[in-house]
Amino acid sequence: MILAAGRGERMRPLTDHTPKPLLPVAGKPLIVHHIERLAAAGFRQLVINHAHLGEQIVAALGDGAAFGVQIRYSAEAPAALETGGGIFQALPLLGAAPFLVINGDIWTDCDLSTLALNADDLAQLVLVNNPPQHPLGDFHLTENGRVLADGTPRLTFSGIGLYRPALFANCQPGAFPLAPLLRTAMANKQVGGQFHCGRWFDIGTPERLAELNQLLRRNENARVEQQ
Repeated sequence: MILAAGRGERMRPLTDHTPKPLLPVAGKPLIVHHIERLAAAGFRQLVINHAHLGEQIVAALGDGAAFGVQIRYSAEAPAALETGGGIFQALPLLGAAPFLVINGDIWTDCDLSTLALNADDLAQLVLVNNPPQHPLGDFHLTENGRVLADGTPRLTFSGIGLYRPALFANCQPGAFPLAPLLRTAMANKQVGGQFHCGRWFDIGTPERLAELNQLLRRNENARVEQQ
């Protein structure tokens, strides 16, 4: 599942007429980078939620055939349901097996095929080094791969997670965040994690979008020169 329902307030005015997942990065929409990476990792069935200008996302991506995947959509109206509520609403589309969720407003070179759940876990999270805009981090990752709400050093949740539907067992329809569910599962020792030391960008502002675009353009130019 790709989370694409956010309004993108900090990205205004870019998002006044274009949903944030469709903002171009290195010549293609940000969300297309996700779809291509998911397809390369072996994912074939995707769910995308949307709210603000969501019809543009549906029109741009269609049924996913152009990318070698099948896309279904979870429309949120009249307003976005936050991360937890958005996933909960999409559960009928996601099925009974564990499923991957990735925030639509990040970019990463993380190998999405590496995530795996322990038998008793409800979630497996990808954590990254704390970026300048989030210096205090979110969670602690132990040496044996367990994620805790408390402890140091702290790392930042990347917005990439593998979840069992049972994580949402006691939820009700409506808007609600994901973090409290994760913290409860952590308290019950049901959350594993892995550290991603590669590239990861939180595309929260026009400045960060421009920075990522310049980086990917430089990388592409370097590859062309090497050929």
